Amino acid sequence: MNTIDAYISTHPEEIQVLLEKVRAFIRENAPGATEDIKYGIPTFVLNGNLVHFAAFKHHIGFYPAPSGLVEFADELAPYKAGKGSVQFPLDQPLPLELIRKIVAFRVAENLAKKASRKKKPQNAPE
Repeated sequence: MNTIDAYISTHPEEIQVLLEKVRAFIRENAPGATEDIKYGIPTFVLNGNLVHFAAFKHHIGFYPAPSGLVEFADELAPYKAGKGSVQFPLDQPLPLELIRKIVAFRVAENLAKKASRKKKPQNAPE
């Protein structure tokens, strides 16, 4: 499986609908990001890994890097979370507004990292 389309197609239709919603929402809120499969799951990349998502038996896993979880800890509190992941139960509506905010945060974070790498050291020769 080397595309997000292929990944999504392996799931039942009702899960495919949820995965496509998450995908479309990330795509809409991360202009310029590219799609890939990393660690066997759908990944959006923008100056490094941006976010990952995946389907499981009882939830959609969302992986915004630990920084995304820390930044939105209060809003993510109702959901089960791990070191770099959060679980959105299949029997509840997807928190699309929260996903939008997390993706926007991660986009800004990755763009800031890229900008800081481009800065010249202050005592660089001219």
